[in-house]
Amino acid sequence: MPTLHQSHNAVILSAAERSRRICGCPSARRVAALAFASMLFLIAGCRQDMQNQPKMIPQRGTDFYADHRGARDQVINTVARGQLQEDSYFNTGVIQGANGYREEQNMLPFPVTMEVLQRGQERFNIYCTPCHSRVGNGLGEIVERGYKPAANLEDQVRKAQPLSHYFYVMTHGYGAMPDYRTQLAPEDRWAVAAYIRALQLSQTASMSDVPAGVQVQKLSDVADKEHLPASYAQPWALPSTAVQAYPPIKSEGTPGMAPANPPDPKIEIPATKPAPAAAK
Repeated sequence: MPTLHQSHNAVILSAAERSRRICGCPSARRVAALAFASMLFLIAGCRQDMQNQPKMIPQRGTDFYADHRGARDQVINTVARGQLQEDSYFNTGVIQGANGYREEQNMLPFPVTMEVLQRGQERFNIYCTPCHSRVGNGLGEIVERGYKPAANLEDQVRKAQPLSHYFYVMTHGYGAMPDYRTQLAPEDRWAVAAYIRALQLSQTASMSDVPAGVQVQKLSDVADKEHLPASYAQPWALPSTAVQAYPPIKSEGTPGMAPANPPDPKIEIPATKPAPAAAK
């Protein structure tokens, strides 16, 4: 009679024998081979998504076209979407003058409405006030923290500049001011230019400029109503923290130095050397 230990060993041997027989059968081997092949196909297919499809690689030749160039020329008279600029003044702020120079104009390319001024005020308060302040006197928040003083839009020089001058500077930048053509679409730049002119007029307006029947509140009354300090209605002075570390370099440009009529690049023609004298 077998003991308990011998019975346990017999059970273990029986299970091992069954496993050996199953793994050694032809059908099991085929299943294992198929599983292994499927795994290989899966691994090989990981680089087939866009690896071998026909395509043009930049700066490489090709046998597909007769000129063997992969890069193709643009179709003549086609314009990329969003780049059709039929109105040059609307997109540049200058026109070609009779003297051959580009000239700024004191006009807008579209009618000024209250909606245009409100849009210009919104964009001005977002992008311009950090340097020029809400009233445009060049004493913005970052100037108080040491940034180079910005142009005072209320002085006589800026007031004398045409409307398209502001559009031109916003488009190209000047001095320490970067361009804002990416942040502001052309129509928004014109709206800001219109608001700058309205802002300038508001800072020097008198009661005679107010239409009949329109009530104007004093800034001191507004400050009191809004529970603001009395200094809110006082003129803003340049803070002591505003510094200008280096003197302006005229050749590099500073804010407000943009000319009213920016000329085209100067073209210099070398002087012609005199012909050598004929030998006697």
